[in-house]
Amino acid sequence: MIDTTAVLAKEFSVQPWQVQSAVELMDEGCTIPFIARYRKEKTGSLDDQLLRELADRLEYLRNLEKRKEEVLATITEQEKLTPELQKSIENAVTLAEVEDLYRPFKPKRKTRASVARERGLEPLARLIEAQKLTPDQLIKEAQAFVNPENELETPEQALEGAKDILAEELSDNAEIRGLLREYYWRNAQLAAEGDDEKESVYRSYYHFSEPVAKLPGHRILAIDRGEREGFLKVSVTVELRYACGLIEGRVITGKGDVTQLMRETVEDSFTRLIHPSLERETRSALTEQAAEQAIKVFAVNLEQLLMQPPVKGTVTLGLDPAYRTGCKIAVVDQTGKVVDTTVIYPTPPQKKVEEAKRVMKALIKKHGVTTIAIGNGTASRESEQFVAELLHELDTPAAYMIVSEAGASVYSASKLAAEEFPEYDVSLRSAVSIARRLQDPLAELVKIDPQAIGVGQYQHDMPKKQLSGALSGVVEHCVNTVGVDLNTASHSLLSYVAGINGTVAKNILAYREENGMFHSRKELLKVPKLGKKAFEQCAGFLRVPESDELLDHTAVHPESYPAAKKLLKRCKTDPEKGGLKELERAADAIGLETLAQELEIGAPTLRDMIQELTRPGRDPRDELPKPVLRTDVLEMKDLKEGMVLTGTVRNVIDFGAFVDIGVHEDGLVHISQICNRFIRHPSEVLKVGDVVKVKVLGVDLQKKRISLTMKQLDQ
Repeated sequence: MIDTTAVLAKEFSVQPWQVQSAVELMDEGCTIPFIARYRKEKTGSLDDQLLRELADRLEYLRNLEKRKEEVLATITEQEKLTPELQKSIENAVTLAEVEDLYRPFKPKRKTRASVARERGLEPLARLIEAQKLTPDQLIKEAQAFVNPENELETPEQALEGAKDILAEELSDNAEIRGLLREYYWRNAQLAAEGDDEKESVYRSYYHFSEPVAKLPGHRILAIDRGEREGFLKVSVTVELRYACGLIEGRVITGKGDVTQLMRETVEDSFTRLIHPSLERETRSALTEQAAEQAIKVFAVNLEQLLMQPPVKGTVTLGLDPAYRTGCKIAVVDQTGKVVDTTVIYPTPPQKKVEEAKRVMKALIKKHGVTTIAIGNGTASRESEQFVAELLHELDTPAAYMIVSEAGASVYSASKLAAEEFPEYDVSLRSAVSIARRLQDPLAELVKIDPQAIGVGQYQHDMPKKQLSGALSGVVEHCVNTVGVDLNTASHSLLSYVAGINGTVAKNILAYREENGMFHSRKELLKVPKLGKKAFEQCAGFLRVPESDELLDHTAVHPESYPAAKKLLKRCKTDPEKGGLKELERAADAIGLETLAQELEIGAPTLRDMIQELTRPGRDPRDELPKPVLRTDVLEMKDLKEGMVLTGTVRNVIDFGAFVDIGVHEDGLVHISQICNRFIRHPSEVLKVGDVVKVKVLGVDLQKKRISLTMKQLDQ
């Protein structure tokens, strides 16, 4: 069987001991964030992304070994296992290889070949396979198998049945399937056809053909969707003669006309059995690869969106735009607490602009609002115009930002939102969510199903389990990277903390409700169902600003508190007297390796500890560029070719990036317009939330499309 540790070490270019340690920790029930942050010495500082990939690959390899055992047991029961076959199965490195080897022994439904075997035609099949008799000689041999009771009226019928047996055997041959699978990946074409009389978004694929080896993922997903919606007929095509030639090279041993029936059998096997099977397999593999790439893009975009810098310390007004039902308003204070709500009607059909301005001005003055978050949904452009005019009439400075509403309606109508805001209707909850998204994107967006946040491509076509797993991993990574305030965190936020599940998160909230704020990390052990193992996994990611223990404010794990206190003493640093800034200098003077040995901890843990102690309560998001707040508005008709603007990247996809330039419709920077050098994917240069300079290439008012470029602009 496969040496899993060696395989993983080679694939991920790490040492076997690192893999071994990581696998042992995972098997012990340690979470990936915990291993990545607090077990660096054991794993050689493997990061959480690599650990997740390693965990996925480990699961595949373990499933592979399990499947091998099942296949070997089944073939053994049939008393057909040979030493050569056993060795081939044990050495197989993919599930596809194992299934190819198992194929001849797999129980089959009734087939033409099985019927021919029941009629006793196997000896005749062996004569054809031997390629020693001419077709006329074979007809004479076939005469002996004619039997009306077996529905064999003529020698030709007997020969056809014998050929069916051989065709199925060729189709089940692992070596032939492997050879052809490789040929398909190198040389097959994916073709699509559509009806020219039917108008659809898939028109560019109506007469389409491209090599399988070169197809980009977004094109595969578009073709798949076009096929599902009935606009496209899709097929995989290969050169018939060449494909049959590959098989013949393995099975044709005779010369001249003695090979005729065998050649006919090869073509029948390929066209009737092998090609349909490999066509399905190729389509499935293409879709799987495209989905995997799309999920990676979605995951990267989601991480960048969740890690957007919060707009801290401001009273924020959230505005959920609408026409007939009016714009819903919610004002939240610096902590996200709702302090006021109302509805205004500045948009058609009511257009009560002056009345809306009076209400808004009163709210802004009463609560000291300095930022306004406007949802980007229906009536967003009119609402933005209204807010921009309003800002010029204020006595105090304020600014606004367009905030993505993606998933806000899903959240507003959810059970979670009803529990959080039972006194507000669905639309007002949405306004609260929009305001809080500006204040702290991570804390608010974790309440929404990651699939409902529109920062990917074809996310609704993705395998649900795979997408959900990948996105949950991203959210978990972000939450644990930033850390969570134990006394203010919502149920949603807590449930993504390493070691805490939904039930324990509810218990934490119930404990907080009953006993008031937590005053130390140790107090967590009083929460029902939060045992020592869960405490070990979660404690380092939870902050308790109200604790008298400074270390409870940091990402230093409780297991390292004794070492941290020794460190402060050794470096003669007193937090009470503001001496933490000197800690780094003092540690460098002693030497990290020397200090690590004295404290009996690893150097990576020591480095993390010093970083945490010199900046307790730091938020890694604060180091990122701040979001662009606006005070004025542009309309699409105001855009002119050549105009240079500043925008925010909203979505990065395979063929480019969408940039918000403040005109309601996001503009597209095609991959060819991102930079002067060649790039394989836009994510090499751009990420969600980047603030970039763009130049307008073209504007199509009718189709509401804006083409942008970033070339030759100093970023």
